[in-house]
Amino acid sequence: MPTQRALITGASGFVGSHLARHLLGEDWQVHAIVRPESDRAALTRANGLRVHEYTGSMDSMLSILGIVKPDAVFHLASLFVSEHDPEDIDRLVKSNILFGTQLAEAMSQVGANLLVNTGTAWQHYEADSYNPVNLYAATKQAFEDLLDYYIEGRGLRAITLKLHDTYGPGDSRKKLINLLVSVAKSNITLDMSPGEQKLNLVYIDDVVSAFEVAAKRLLNNPEIKQESFSVEAAETCTIKQLVSEFEAVVGRPLPISWAGRPYRQREVMEPWAGAGLPNWEPRVDLRFGLRRMLGIIGSGGG
Repeated sequence: MPTQRALITGASGFVGSHLARHLLGEDWQVHAIVRPESDRAALTRANGLRVHEYTGSMDSMLSILGIVKPDAVFHLASLFVSEHDPEDIDRLVKSNILFGTQLAEAMSQVGANLLVNTGTAWQHYEADSYNPVNLYAATKQAFEDLLDYYIEGRGLRAITLKLHDTYGPGDSRKKLINLLVSVAKSNITLDMSPGEQKLNLVYIDDVVSAFEVAAKRLLNNPEIKQESFSVEAAETCTIKQLVSEFEAVVGRPLPISWAGRPYRQREVMEPWAGAGLPNWEPRVDLRFGLRRMLGIIGSGGG
């Protein structure tokens, strides 16, 4: 029988769906919160996953938490917008602040007090203690600040994992590596920035193992109230270096127009490096991860 009950928000997304499959493989009983309009294609491989539909109301959230009574909640649901427009503000607040606050309230009402939250390295522009790269990062910090009340006033215990760039098989997001895949297939020239900004790329198997390590840390150390850690690869690389690694894996050069477009406003040139999660370290290096992502070698777990 499964030993622990997990509830995952954002389980239909890239990281969340991999986490669901990973935990199922580690003998957790896994539940997922999904919206009616969510694309559930990524969940089809998660055999044994129990899905609960969230309608947007506090009553709906309370009902789900009351049914599941999870030992640990993994909060990955969010809306990412790199450069927002005015019409994005309502969605950002609802997805990244309101939803999480409803979750924390429902947890406190049913006595589920362990939360692994997801933050972003973009909360730390130019390595500041807090300096949001964009409005998305600001909403992630706003939810962390709201969590302080539930930790101090309602007895929640939380670890926030701040993610850098993530990649791996099954990623349909419009991320740089997927753009390179499209270029390799189409041979159409891609306009890029000068390419000197550095990335910290963490393979998906390493990412999901960090979430489980964080949950076990909370389960095994009742004195922990609140902690925050960075989930990062051992080394960074510039975008130019990433393209070179990609070209080495696929065996041919890509048509890239360097400096074909300018750097973005508030471009992150050097990734923030935070405190590492105890008892966790990345195991997959970039070239091996790219080979696995592109199907050149077999994929692992997660």
